[in-house]
Amino acid sequence: MSSTRIRSVTFMALAGVGAAAGLAIAGTGGSATPAMPEPTVAHAEADGPVRFDDADLFIEINATDGDAGLQAKIGAEPWRRVIILDPRGRKLVDFRGRGRMAQWGLSELSFESAEPSFDEVPFAAFKARFPVGRYRFRGRTIDDELVIGSARLSHVVPARPKVLSPTEGAVVPVGDLTVRWEPVTRPAKVEIIDYEVILGDDRGETVSIELTPDATSLTLPGELLAPGTQYALEVLAREKSGNRTITEIGFRTAG
Repeated sequence: MSSTRIRSVTFMALAGVGAAAGLAIAGTGGSATPAMPEPTVAHAEADGPVRFDDADLFIEINATDGDAGLQAKIGAEPWRRVIILDPRGRKLVDFRGRGRMAQWGLSELSFESAEPSFDEVPFAAFKARFPVGRYRFRGRTIDDELVIGSARLSHVVPARPKVLSPTEGAVVPVGDLTVRWEPVTRPAKVEIIDYEVILGDDRGETVSIELTPDATSLTLPGELLAPGTQYALEVLAREKSGNRTITEIGFRTAG
């Protein structure tokens, strides 16, 4: 099938790996107010607040482990403080540079909440803690300029991708490996924008491949697999809101 359905390939600590052209895929065919001053319209017009380059907030579910986490990504001009406010104006997080970092500044930040199991914290309780709505990002640069942005959190989360092959605990021959999964079509309002296949081994080496939403399989070249090695395979479905759900499969190569 056409390799144009591959959106991106990322290798981490993989030495001597061949070009991405060796990959082949198939598809279906078709609570208090913070001390930081809030911007007003007059302030924005007078001083021209800086916009965050990246202000993202989303839910990630690990369907295999049965847990959920809240994740965020922040990117802006060098800043000394950033806060995130929930839809009711309550402070969610407050990041500040201290000491030398206060004037040096930060530019990128990502974080992930703890992920207690659904047995401990049911998903309904998770959603009550992090309600649907617009979350405001506010910050100050090292030059004391206002930085603003927002992200809308949704509770529409994809169903788990059903991985057809390889199967959990399988022993596979060393060589090209085809990963297959069923398209995610639930819940009713879901709109998948891409899939991601992540392969990691017991040495900590990882390859990640992002694919278009019509993809239902990916053939990994045999050079990615070593004999007698334990692998963790993840298939991730990402919804238009940014929310994503992961299914994990463990397998081993023969030898």
